[in-house]
Amino acid sequence: MNVRPFRAADAPAVARLVTAGVRRQWTYTPEHFRVLDDPARVRLVAERGVEVVATASLSPFGPAVPDTLRLDLAGDPAAFTPLYLALLTRLPAGYRRLLGVTREDWPETMHFFHVAGFRNAWQSWGAHLDLTRFDPAPFARLEERLYLAGYEPERLSTAAPQADWAALHALYTLGVQDASRNPTTTPDPLSPGDLRTGVQREEAAFVMRYRSELVASTRLKLRGQEVESEQTVTARAHRGQGVATALKAHALGWARAAGFTRAGTGGTVLNLPMLRVNTLLGYVPEPMWVTWERTL
Repeated sequence: MNVRPFRAADAPAVARLVTAGVRRQWTYTPEHFRVLDDPARVRLVAERGVEVVATASLSPFGPAVPDTLRLDLAGDPAAFTPLYLALLTRLPAGYRRLLGVTREDWPETMHFFHVAGFRNAWQSWGAHLDLTRFDPAPFARLEERLYLAGYEPERLSTAAPQADWAALHALYTLGVQDASRNPTTTPDPLSPGDLRTGVQREEAAFVMRYRSELVASTRLKLRGQEVESEQTVTARAHRGQGVATALKAHALGWARAAGFTRAGTGGTVLNLPMLRVNTLLGYVPEPMWVTWERTL
């Protein structure tokens, strides 16, 4: 087995290995993998003969944890240790820890992080809902009760006035402040302009108004036939009344009527309120995601 730096010609093999490593939950193409002139991003491959059999990479984990590198591995587990040791000789300066993320039912990476001395630091959950079977009728009484109390859900128009976009960003900021999270589930910070551009380009945003004031929001990212929840947040004075449940049910009803067939969501296991909401809505949990940590 030979360990060496990634080359442009390796891109098709690496795309295949990484796609297989995530059990085809996401599909990677050769265009996702390039030779980069960035000392903070390092990718190696392991080859046996002329065949690339495994790959490993280091990259900045994200703005939420600027001192942290992410370690990703895919392919033949026998190559993980030599790839990891080779990466340790190429560590970029300025980082103090490594994080690795894998699902609990992916034994090759779970085993590697355990034996390599990483700590099982955080757990996150993912869940999916078959929208073709989603029935909004059980939530009609809740929506009616809230309506009589002054609440009304709607999809936020992409041409909404600036005041609505400002209120949406204020809810987004509140959600970032209040939600239980870990490095894996901490979103990158969005400016008001970034949030608006993202919604207009690839999302559907839903809001709950209370006497014309925006007091809750949820966003769905539109991906083919699937929608993915981005954030659900309720203003503090309006929590505990089922507002988030009613709003998310309204959003899922819209997605079903629009022809989407599957909905995904997720978050840290510490976020018990959203776990309850998604259970009520019928989401089916998947095996947990585990974030492993090691101090450098």
